[in-house]
Amino acid sequence: MNKTIGILAHVDAGKTTFSEQLLYHTKSIRERGRVDHQSAFLDSHYIEKSRGITIFADQATFSFNNSTYFLIDTPGHVDFSPEMERSIQVMDYAIIIISAVDGIEGHTETVWELLQKHEIPVFFFINKTDRDNANPSHVFQEIRSSFSEHAFDITTGFHHGEMSESLIEFIAERDDELLSRYFEFGYDKAHWLERFQCMLADREIFPCANGSALQDIGIQEFLGQLDQLTRSTYRKDKEFGARIYKIRHDDNGNRICFLKAFSGTLRVRDKLTYGANKTEEKVSQIRLYNGMKFYTVEQVVAGELFAIVGLSKASIGDGLGVCTNDSPSMVAPTLKSIVQYDLSVPEKEVLKSFTLLGAEDPSLSVFWDEYFQHIQIQVMGMIQLEVLEQVLLERFGQRIQFGEPEILYKETIEIAVIGYGHFEPLRHYAEVHLKLEPGERDSGFQVANICHADALSTGNQNLILYHLTERDHHGLLTGSPVTDVKATLITGRGHNQHTAGGDFREAAFRALRQGLEQAQNRLLEPMYRFKIKVHLEQMGKVLSDIQQAHGIFETPVTIDGKTTIEGRVPVATFMTYSTEFAALTHGKGLLTLGFDGYDFCHNESHVISTIGYDKNADPLYTSTSIFCAKGQGYKVPWDEAQKAMHCV
Repeated sequence: MNKTIGILAHVDAGKTTFSEQLLYHTKSIRERGRVDHQSAFLDSHYIEKSRGITIFADQATFSFNNSTYFLIDTPGHVDFSPEMERSIQVMDYAIIIISAVDGIEGHTETVWELLQKHEIPVFFFINKTDRDNANPSHVFQEIRSSFSEHAFDITTGFHHGEMSESLIEFIAERDDELLSRYFEFGYDKAHWLERFQCMLADREIFPCANGSALQDIGIQEFLGQLDQLTRSTYRKDKEFGARIYKIRHDDNGNRICFLKAFSGTLRVRDKLTYGANKTEEKVSQIRLYNGMKFYTVEQVVAGELFAIVGLSKASIGDGLGVCTNDSPSMVAPTLKSIVQYDLSVPEKEVLKSFTLLGAEDPSLSVFWDEYFQHIQIQVMGMIQLEVLEQVLLERFGQRIQFGEPEILYKETIEIAVIGYGHFEPLRHYAEVHLKLEPGERDSGFQVANICHADALSTGNQNLILYHLTERDHHGLLTGSPVTDVKATLITGRGHNQHTAGGDFREAAFRALRQGLEQAQNRLLEPMYRFKIKVHLEQMGKVLSDIQQAHGIFETPVTIDGKTTIEGRVPVATFMTYSTEFAALTHGKGLLTLGFDGYDFCHNESHVISTIGYDKNADPLYTSTSIFCAKGQGYKVPWDEAQKAMHCV
């Protein structure tokens, strides 16, 4: 039986040490590594060793009883949340490690929300119970109040397959049929265990254990509990289906794709089709990884984590075979930064390096700005930038720095408009009409098509839709990406002799821009969803800080002298608040910040003025159409374009 388990936690909760113990007890490694000794098996990268934190999601395998386990050790720092979320999507079960000293911390809440979104069954392990100031019972109550009242302490409640009376009742209370059976026939061990497994898989119960990973307390017991309570039902006799969750590159630049097989069998030399363009390539090698080491195999089956060589254009999230692409990420960068490098280094070499890194971490959204001649990336925070500097130096020998991170703004529209674009210099011809409509908040840029085949061939229609989705489009206010807009192709026109593919790109972009000129444009800024816990006497100051930061909050809830405040606040005004908050609460308060989409900018006019974008000087976009008369092309400005169109 193949099972994939993920280990997740807030940084410094003991996640990697816990993973080392599982590997040691199953004889997957000979010696236990320690993070503080820079000897952890899974934190193998020198950057991880030097910083003492997990940065890259690494995997290991071990066997226990009759099951093969694929273990994923995920990053615990918020700056590397996208890497963690990509790994979550291939997990069968997750184990959240929580410190018995520190309790539920900010990033722990983000981990829980991501696991809920992706519907992953969860175990809790309260770690560091050997510490003098540990309070595992208090942390367990925190889990029940903050996450789920269906958490149950299995440390003594489930031992060697035997259930305590309280656990028997706990399970029966959540299953009416089982409760009736209990009253009629009493307890049946095999039946109760089966129901426990089902309820865990359906996320109706969340088992919780405790111990000390460093002192090896409770680890073997938990391993036995994990094995008895988990199951998988992968079918290798079905059609092959898998999803890419991680990409790395070898020293020769070859793309190594890490996959989870959800069904079927894959063999070396099999052909795989992937991506929007239905690219087909042959699998030239299959690898099974354990930490940094791997060995090659001829085939893999459903339920396994593995890597393949041969997919040169594949992207993270691509579904293969019967699997669809993964769902949109819940974690998104809110900052952007400019790459600064020595001008003696060819810009193409630096861009090539970042393009590789962008394939390994799509959230970087690497972008070459032709007008300003610089590379721009999107990031989660300063720690990520520091790590990227080290990665560029180690892997590519390039010394780079980054400009001060800036807020990643976006733009949208508030009214529906029709945009018109015409491109007809001599011996070229294309016309495109687009309807632009406001979309739901955080829906992104979407396209649709109602163009009749009598107006444009299906091939040309698809070409226009491709150009509309090939990149982010600049808004008029700050040149920021356009989002929450639906662009529908209404009609268009081409010419049998004079229309080339690039003509429709020109016409489509001009139609989009011309539509934006007519629309009521608005600036959007990223928002945090916050959760704050403080002592009652500190509530007034915190509420004042939130208001000054242009945030909103729900009615505070006070229990046992501690107040919980939840709400929404702009990233721009709250991104550095953690330092002030720590000083206010003497490190005893809880502040959780999670990306919560975009909303109208609280200081729109100030931001627009500060950025100083000139919509008429953008080298990539113009709202002006080009027509031709008497063998000469001439320009028609956006406000006169509609009357000149041929399809109107």
